[in-house]
Amino acid sequence: MHSLLQKCAERLESGIPLDRQDALRILEEADLLAVGKLADRIRRRLHPGKIVTFVVDRNVNYTNICVSRCRFCAFYRDEGAAGAFLLSREEIYRKVEELAAQGGTQLLMQGGLHPRLGIEFFEELFRGISERFPGIRNHSLSPAEISHIAGISGLTLAETIRRLKEAGLGSIPGGGAEILVDRVRSEISPDKIGWEEWAAVMREAARQGLPTTATMMFGSRERPEDIVEHLFRIRELQQQGGTFTAFIPWTYQPGNTELGGVAATGAEYLKVLALSRIVLDTIPNIQASWVTQGAKLAQVALFFGANDLGGTMLEENVVAAAGCSFRITREELVALIRSAGFAPAQRTTGYEIVQFY
Repeated sequence: MHSLLQKCAERLESGIPLDRQDALRILEEADLLAVGKLADRIRRRLHPGKIVTFVVDRNVNYTNICVSRCRFCAFYRDEGAAGAFLLSREEIYRKVEELAAQGGTQLLMQGGLHPRLGIEFFEELFRGISERFPGIRNHSLSPAEISHIAGISGLTLAETIRRLKEAGLGSIPGGGAEILVDRVRSEISPDKIGWEEWAAVMREAARQGLPTTATMMFGSRERPEDIVEHLFRIRELQQQGGTFTAFIPWTYQPGNTELGGVAATGAEYLKVLALSRIVLDTIPNIQASWVTQGAKLAQVALFFGANDLGGTMLEENVVAAAGCSFRITREELVALIRSAGFAPAQRTTGYEIVQFY
């Protein structure tokens, strides 16, 4: 197995990417620490300094009403059910105002696939946010939400993205990717868009000049082959002109969900994270997920290919609904990065440095 990793390292240094077969062998057979060392070499080549970045953000879940009813989700509610909500514009503005007061720069707004919220709702909301908070980047709406908005508004994806962008949408997060293999999606989220529709939103966003990110939720019902396929589909989208600035793998949280099961281990998380860095060398940044893994494992992830710790997330409700509620302040995040031997830096959504610590 050492020879496989050595061969892969030599190919990568020569500019020859891995193929699916080699990536699968690494995932299934290679030693975790050896894979981590290779990922760390790539991370240091792409980010030669010791800087580890984060963004001060807030995740505002504007509604939990969702027609998709994903089996892995503990957050959604049917319209009219106990606990179902739709925030008013005033409530959303208040949350963004709190973010701005704390020096935040990024609003991550996502919710359910609400059966009655068309394009006009989001245009009015986004314009209001842009007018009131010009220093906040609106990094909102997953591809599934955008596809849903287009459908109920009778618009094409291109028209929908154009109108959202004109209203103030600054970039699109890669949520709802789960595993980009329809066999898996049909089992865990049968009423959500397939992988090709997810990709179509990201291609159109790139055509219109919007930055994007990509995610992967693993540890539910996928096989190792599906994880590899997901990574290569993301890689190929980037090669086709994609605008992915970061990739964020995170683990399925089974608490309070219909799907149930057992969460992936820390070792499994680190290996998938490291493989992500090795395969996705065309995507500049790999985020560690302290939201699902906790601060200590996120710290370890900095030696397995990650160079970014995502957002401080003044608020997070979706993962918390599954019983996973790690919290962290900006000061704790800075201390965590520094104690791992790195230099902390606050960034924008576009990875421009705001402040060194």
